[in-house]
Amino acid sequence: MTTTIESPAPPRSSTYSRWWSLVVLCAGALMTILDGNIVTVAMPAIQADLGFSGPGLAWVVNAYLIPFGGLLLLAGRLGDLVGRRRMFTAGLALFTVASVLCGVATGQAMLIAARALQGAGGAMTMAVVLGMVVALFPEPSERARAIAVFSAVGAAGGALGTFLGGALTEALNWHWIFLINLPIGVVAWLAAVRVLAPDDAAPSGRGADYPGAALVTGALMLTVYTITGAGAHGTHATLLLSGLALALFAAFGVRQARTARPLLRLRLFRSRLLTGANAVQVLMVATMYGFQFIGALYLQRVLGYGELATGTAFLPAPVAIGVLMLGWSARAVGRFGAYRVLLAGLALIVAGLALLSRAPVGGAYLADVLPPMLLLAVGFAAAMPALTGLAMTGAREEDAGLASGLFNTTQVVGGSLGLAVLSTLAASRTDALLGQGAGQVAATAEGYQLAFRVAVAVSVGALVLAAAVLREGTGRRVR
Repeated sequence: MTTTIESPAPPRSSTYSRWWSLVVLCAGALMTILDGNIVTVAMPAIQADLGFSGPGLAWVVNAYLIPFGGLLLLAGRLGDLVGRRRMFTAGLALFTVASVLCGVATGQAMLIAARALQGAGGAMTMAVVLGMVVALFPEPSERARAIAVFSAVGAAGGALGTFLGGALTEALNWHWIFLINLPIGVVAWLAAVRVLAPDDAAPSGRGADYPGAALVTGALMLTVYTITGAGAHGTHATLLLSGLALALFAAFGVRQARTARPLLRLRLFRSRLLTGANAVQVLMVATMYGFQFIGALYLQRVLGYGELATGTAFLPAPVAIGVLMLGWSARAVGRFGAYRVLLAGLALIVAGLALLSRAPVGGAYLADVLPPMLLLAVGFAAAMPALTGLAMTGAREEDAGLASGLFNTTQVVGGSLGLAVLSTLAASRTDALLGQGAGQVAATAEGYQLAFRVAVAVSVGALVLAAAVLREGTGRRVR
């Protein structure tokens, strides 16, 4: 049975500041999440302006993902040690400065280096947010509402980034997809300094396992690098890199089991809820990231949509996600329980992907794209808050930053894995059909169909895994 450590509810006078604190945390997270997607639609414009080759262009995305995914766990643990507010505000500042450097970049090297700084700032910001939300809202019903709000911002922000990327690129130029972060970042930082409660403890690095941090950061960065570049490395290099990443993870595990002050307390993984929720998230997010990327390409390369039209076509998804998460998800979790809501959401995701697997050449948006997109939006709006709540239930208060970093890390790894695998499958199938004499559009459409069919299988796996391991009452908070 799930054991909950109750914390006294905050006094009524603190409610206003707590909810304003949530607004600030969501604003910082939104800026980071938007930037993970906003660049997608602008990639052709960036390539034409800066002269990137096809493989080189991938580094505009990879240079962000590698430090972002690699530093989340370390940033989460350091947030527990030196203060989550300090980590959050430092991350906002670094992300904002790096965004300006991206926006004024005039060459490939400068843009890639600035994107790497963005990834580091994004990791510092995102790693501690969930831990701060959990600390702000210890009462279960309020926590469910707060997590629903945060999840709505995250989910809607990912899809909204596609629209903003197209709109800013077409109306102005690609530089503005980064420069727009300057006013947002400055306001968010000032608000964070004013609204967020100061950290209790003075800054201290004592207790940080720096050798362990180096091992796990290197392992995570190498994992994300291997995943994002799987198609370019070749089979032998991919296997070698994968083996090296596994060796680093193994060394990290040995280090954590033996050191007096581990970076990652291995007892966390004794929580069935925490471990199971992270595993389910890898599979679920892999399919959703794949949908966003391949869905945008389907609209452009098969249905002939332009940048702004593609971004506009995706708008119903974030609107539906935001409305449902803010007005329904928390109530549904309170009434039916996180486990049932999660399973229902995953079932809708399976149904949406199954419909998308048709992806016809002469498809129509209203008939072939919008209905499955709305199914995916409703499914994600139900599943993500429930899954987040189950994951964070398995961690103690003092480990909330670490659990938050772990949850965000598996999200990045799952998204990177889904993007790499599904896009590689689609490209391979398309190339094979072109070699057999098929037309470009027909071959491209069939490649996307294969990717969506694989995504259906992965989402079914997520549903089965969740049904098996996340039944409420089977997990326990680790002491």
